[in-house]
Amino acid sequence: MTAELDTGLPSTRQIQTIIREEKEIEMKLSTGDLLTGKVHWQDPHCICIMDHYDQPTIVWRQSIVFVKPKL
Repeated sequence: MTAELDTGLPSTRQIQTIIREEKEIEMKLSTGDLLTGKVHWQDPHCICIMDHYDQPTIVWRQSIVFVKPKL
């Protein structure tokens, strides 16, 4: 069985908007780490964030505390 991204969920739509608009975000993890960068892609289990050096970091969704646009 394959998991599919539920595009009907508000959180999925909001992340898709952030990707489309290429907004910079802050992502806090349950470890206390704070990542900044742009969301490159998402799937049902992970989100990939690109930092200022164009280095990808793949984060499991269950480890995310919050995602918010960087001001």
